[in-house]
Amino acid sequence: MPHTKRDNLIGSLLLTLCAIVWGSSFVAQSEGAQFVGPFTFISIRSLLGSAFLLPVTWCVDAYKKKKGAFTSMDAPQKRLFLKGGLLCGTALTAASVLQQFGIDRGTASGKAGFITALYILLVPIFSVVLRKRIRPIIWPCAVGAVCGLYLLCIKDGFHVQGSDLYVLACAAVYAVHILLIDRFSPYMDGVKLSCLQFFISGVFSGVGMLLFEEVKPELLWSAAGSIAYSGIMSSGVAFTLQILGQQRTEPTLASMLMSLESVFAMLTGMLVLHEIPTLREALGCVLMFAAILVAQLPEKKKAALPEEPAAAADGG
Repeated sequence: MPHTKRDNLIGSLLLTLCAIVWGSSFVAQSEGAQFVGPFTFISIRSLLGSAFLLPVTWCVDAYKKKKGAFTSMDAPQKRLFLKGGLLCGTALTAASVLQQFGIDRGTASGKAGFITALYILLVPIFSVVLRKRIRPIIWPCAVGAVCGLYLLCIKDGFHVQGSDLYVLACAAVYAVHILLIDRFSPYMDGVKLSCLQFFISGVFSGVGMLLFEEVKPELLWSAAGSIAYSGIMSSGVAFTLQILGQQRTEPTLASMLMSLESVFAMLTGMLVLHEIPTLREALGCVLMFAAILVAQLPEKKKAALPEEPAAAADGG
């Protein structure tokens, strides 16, 4: 279904808000990971995000019933909803765990952010494989955004190590997650889909927590604030904004907008920690913003060829 200019504007604003929340929650995620394992953090965060969204879905349904706009899902819609939630939740769990494993095994956070954001390039590549049409302007813009991310995230040169492969796999799974959202979100309530995917992610991560990690109450209490902020804001709010935004935006542009997470993480550091960006980081931000702005320019339509004049009748 083609998106209107109004759809694109609203979707872009929602995805930018999503990137702002993710960028501002980076500190909380890093601090929480110092006290609990990756499965524990992801499981509790996801279940908290799902619990936060559950009353939101009830309120939305109650409002729709009051306005006479509520329609219950029939059996085929329920099956599609469960399928979408299961697939999106599985992809989200795999991406989160792979990223955390990479960081735990030695990939620096800035480098991990850059490798993860390579989904900017992977989304259009996967889209081509799936025979989706990609506007030509997207390709140079995606490359420009990646170059901007490199300037912003990589400080001491780029050297590949074993742990980077986990993060690269994370980027590939995040690209799949974005395309899954694009596939299912137009056919169902975005908030309900977000709620279900987090419940699935919380359950799957909980299995890993019980099998591979030891949960100590005192450490869990130390991470409680970070988990709460990450669960409510990064999960419950931001990922819901992602789904609602992607309902109105093509997936390749959506991936670039969400990659602004790194830019807003730097801006948060400036405001909260009074960190001054280097010239290199500032150039990276400018390049990313420029690439995203150009990617949103409307595609020029080819002018229709004038019709050939009708042949003149032969003179008598």
